[in-house]
This record gives sequence, structure tokens and C-alpha cells, in this order.
Amino acid sequence: MKLHAIEGNRQRLDGGAMFGNAPQGLWRRWCSPDDRNRIDLAARALLVTEDGGRRVLFESGIGAFLEPGLADRYGVYEREHRLLQNLAARGLAPEDIDVIVLSHLHFDHAGGVLASWEEGQGPRLCFPRARYVVGQGAWERATSPHPRDRASFIPELGELLEATGRIERVSGHRSETLGDAYTLRTSDGHTPGMLLTRIEGSTGAVQVVGDLAPGLPWLHLPITMGYDRFPERLVDEKSALFAEALAGDWWLFFTHDPTHPFCRLAQDERGRFTARDAVTDPGPEGLSI
Repeated sequence: MKLHAIEGNRQRLDGGAMFGNAPQGLWRRWCSPDDRNRIDLAARALLVTEDGGRRVLFESGIGAFLEPGLADRYGVYEREHRLLQNLAARGLAPEDIDVIVLSHLHFDHAGGVLASWEEGQGPRLCFPRARYVVGQGAWERATSPHPRDRASFIPELGELLEATGRIERVSGHRSETLGDAYTLRTSDGHTPGMLLTRIEGSTGAVQVVGDLAPGLPWLHLPITMGYDRFPERLVDEKSALFAEALAGDWWLFFTHDPTHPFCRLAQDERGRFTARDAVTDPGPEGLSI
């Protein structure tokens, strides 16, 4: 398999919200805020090209579906659909994507499946052939959200995905759509039912971590986001997954780290997880596993 990190639309979000109860004096060591106290974040996808030619996209970023006022509120400063542009730069049209796996349906992970905002046009999907895979728990949360996180979801998205007839809602460790090279686990700390996929090749594995760890600073177990629904549970889930990733020497894939889409893990003498082999750009060949 070949794996490529595909950049989508970037955004700036409040640093305090992104680091929960960590004081600014701590998180400023890792991220420099702008004059509105916002930090820069990626919203990228992972493109997997299998040996047989099938193309699977994990996550879709935030896209460009937000109307201008909301885009400004959420710090989305690129108006073009960067995910589609960057796929096109690799010679891929939307119809070339066979499967899209969404860890959860928050708009910064799922908005990229929608076409760019246009005056007078409602939300509409832009990948005409893709099959969709999402966790059953994440689907239930998105279609019946709690008042505290309702604003994180796209109200029309569930109906649009359902209407394709090409959606699989997964409850176990395997997906019929994906096949045996993909192992699934669910995480409830950030949002109930978040689906995290391990991609297994002949020479290694890559774990998609979703919002369990948005980027390198969140490798520190106690560091969580204000957006996390159950922070203590999330810390326990990170600890378990990171221990497996360290033992298996897996790569981790980050959606939101502004500079590093991939790393492996190390552990220091105090037992803290740290990044090893952090990759800024794996080059045109991507990662091979």
C-alpha cells in the first residue's frame, strides 16, 4: 500500500479550547497563538492506494462548505476546496475515490465530503462514487446530538449520506467494505463512537488517531481538548492505544497537526510518550507499508 497525507483547508481555533485545562504558559511552548489567541491547525485526509488500485480516503477535513460568516467564526481562511485541489494535483478527480472512512461526523473531519459553498445552494456531496464507512455510535451521536456538541455536526449530512445507499455503519472490529487489512476500534472520550482504523500492510501499520490526539502536543497523556466529551476516558484510551502502537512500532496519522502528519512513538525514562521519526513530508512516494 501507498499512503499520502492530503492537505485540506486549514483553520485557526482558540488555543485554550484546543488544550482544555492546560494553562497557556504550558501550551504556548508547543503552539504560538495569533492576536486572537488562535492556533494554526491542519484538517487533512489520508489517501491509501492499495496494490489492486482501490483508493481509500480516511477523513475529509473541513472542506469549504461553510458560508463566509461561519467560515470566519471557525477560522477557516481558505475559501477554495483544498482537499479537492490537492487530490487533483495528484491526478485524482472526486470520482476516483472508492471509499471514504470518517472517524466521526464533526464538521472538521466530515465537511470535506461536501461541495464548496455557493449562494442559494444547499449542502451536496462531491464524491459521486464513494462508499462511506462510519461507526454506528458516531452515526447515532451525529443524528441525535447532545445540546453541548450540536454545533459540531452538519445537520443535513446524515440524510445526504443515507440517500447514496452506499454507507456502512460499523459496530465491530472489521468492515465489510474495507476488508481484512483494516482493523477498527472505537473511542468514546472525544465523542461517542469515534472510529479509529489501523491500516496493516506487509511491512508495517499506520493507525489513524482521529481526535484522540489531534497532533504531537496531545501525545502527552494528560493533555486533552475542551471539545472532548469525556476527558478522563480519553486519557485512558490514549494510554491503551499508544502502548499498542509503541509495541507494534506503528505509524500514527494526525489530522490536525500543522506540520507533522506522521510519527512513531517512543517512551522516556518517566514513561511519557513522545514522538519519534516525526515526518513533515514523506515526499511524492508517500509511506509504503
